[in-house]
Amino acid sequence: MILVVAATERELSFVDGADALCCGIGPVEAALATARALAEQRPAAVLHIGIAGATALAPRTLVIGSEALYCDIVDARSTIPRVERATPDPTLVAAARRALPEARVLPIATCARVGGGSACEVEAMEGFGVLRAAELAGVPAVEARAVSNRVADEDRALWRIDDALLALAEATPRLVEEIERCIG
Repeated sequence: MILVVAATERELSFVDGADALCCGIGPVEAALATARALAEQRPAAVLHIGIAGATALAPRTLVIGSEALYCDIVDARSTIPRVERATPDPTLVAAARRALPEARVLPIATCARVGGGSACEVEAMEGFGVLRAAELAGVPAVEARAVSNRVADEDRALWRIDDALLALAEATPRLVEEIERCIG
């Protein structure tokens, strides 16, 4: 069984053929909800989907996460060790690439505020939490996003959320099918 995780019900509204979890918005909510679901359900894989902002990519661009960087905790001057990155399962990344050959494969920043993920081309709010929870539970996971906006666009009326959701709706069945085939 695949568990498809997204921050909002709108991002999950088109999921069919897999269990779905609305994890809530932000890295903490995502980590907690995902950890609970993993403990209760023990899925064979996690597919984390959602919309994202980008510095230069056009709306509707699909992105497969090569890693999730937790920008809220990055501090180059700190001497205290911390976990800043979560890496998706390489087999699931390969499956996602087969399902979405048009997608870009890039690191995705996780940050609790819009514009806080300047370390990466793409930013979202939940990826690190979901991938880290899966990593600690020993469940393979991958993140896929559809760009809805340029991070610099402070006027949210410019964000193309419906377009990004449509791109995600078109991509998700292909992802679920290929991941099912991969873990099957």
